[in-house]
Amino acid sequence: MDEEYDVIVLGTGLKECIISGLLSVDGLKVLHMDRNDYYGGESSSLSLNQLWKRFRGNESPPENLGASKEYNADMIPKFMMANGALVRVLIHTNVTKYLNFKAVDNSFVYNTGKIYKVPATDVEALKSPLMGLLEKRRARKFFIYVQDYEDEDPKSHEGLDLNSLTARELIAKYGLEDNTIDFIGHALALFNDDKYLDQPAMDFVKRMKLYAESLARFQAGSPYIYPMYGLGELPQAFARLSAVYGGTYMLNKPECKVEFDNGKAVGVTSEGETAKCKKGVVCDPSYLSDKVKKVGKVARAICLMNHPIPDTNDSHSAQIILPQKQLGRSSDMYLFCCSYSHNVVPKGKYIAFVCAEAMTDNPETELKPGIDLLGPVEEIFYETYDRFEPTNNHEEDSCFISTSYDATTHFTSTVEDVLAMYTKITGKALDLSVDLSAASAAPEE
Repeated sequence: MDEEYDVIVLGTGLKECIISGLLSVDGLKVLHMDRNDYYGGESSSLSLNQLWKRFRGNESPPENLGASKEYNADMIPKFMMANGALVRVLIHTNVTKYLNFKAVDNSFVYNTGKIYKVPATDVEALKSPLMGLLEKRRARKFFIYVQDYEDEDPKSHEGLDLNSLTARELIAKYGLEDNTIDFIGHALALFNDDKYLDQPAMDFVKRMKLYAESLARFQAGSPYIYPMYGLGELPQAFARLSAVYGGTYMLNKPECKVEFDNGKAVGVTSEGETAKCKKGVVCDPSYLSDKVKKVGKVARAICLMNHPIPDTNDSHSAQIILPQKQLGRSSDMYLFCCSYSHNVVPKGKYIAFVCAEAMTDNPETELKPGIDLLGPVEEIFYETYDRFEPTNNHEEDSCFISTSYDATTHFTSTVEDVLAMYTKITGKALDLSVDLSAASAAPEE
């Protein structure tokens, strides 16, 4: 191990693996280490026996749940937007050749006590039971404006400057009702609170366009895709990629102590050996706990079921977003469901996650609105975990620390963090102009 590398990456969580892959493809010499003897860190994927050991100690799982090895339960479950930044990163690094994707059946939003399919286009707006007749027409006009909007075509702007106009002001021009704004902002544009309303409308419109374009891509009922066998495949795919480019992966390396010289990270010591690095150390918050601060916590419930979620058209895979206003919360609640059709549980089984930014110390009560939508569950596990953000200045100490995973069930915030870290390390923005057809997804049978 006594060698010099450009970058040393600690932890094999999704973010660290993506960064490692990107830097390897750029031609940097990367050493990637993890104190655990498995890939994935916080974002690992567990078999049924591992799930039981984590939440129930020495008990054995009941036989009616099926074979342990047929479970690939992702601890940080998130769907990918078909045309989104993560898929572009996977294509850019050519990791797609190691993965098989499948489209996600449906995308829903919780509104006034019921679940509705998220309308994403002018045609869907006219059919949606979420809105009355007059509101449908107003929403249709707004959707057409968003669909036709192109940065380079001033005619499509209709005299509006979306860099100075706020989202609230843009929406006001179409006279949309609060409930409509709620589902557009949270289930289409995927903001997890209402701060976006007072920010420039450009990001809001681009996020809506991304949703509609992703939805059109595979002609599925949602804009999302998900790997067969779950996200646990991703860290391993990046490990393979890194090896192709001459990177080195080492699991089961205890301690992993970052070494500093004049305040700058210059290497990592484990088991008496030190590897040096020129550009610095990339890691998750657990490896440099004195350089991060707690910013919140996530409450989640992991539910094993033998049926799809009621009122979701028997979806084998789906996301349901419960906007904050509908629940009287300060941020949204998320419901993720996957099944044997993505090979993450045995045939006939389903797994659902209910996640939210925790406002209390009682996940059972706090997550009840989401759990109530599931119908009968065979097993349920509750957990809360703290969220950390870096407090250091990477220019001073050459430490590039990721933020903890949030409660969202899609990859928007995760990829934003990865791309920002990439720019800090390399001094350049990642070019995401790729041929999207390189990632295909099989439709549901």
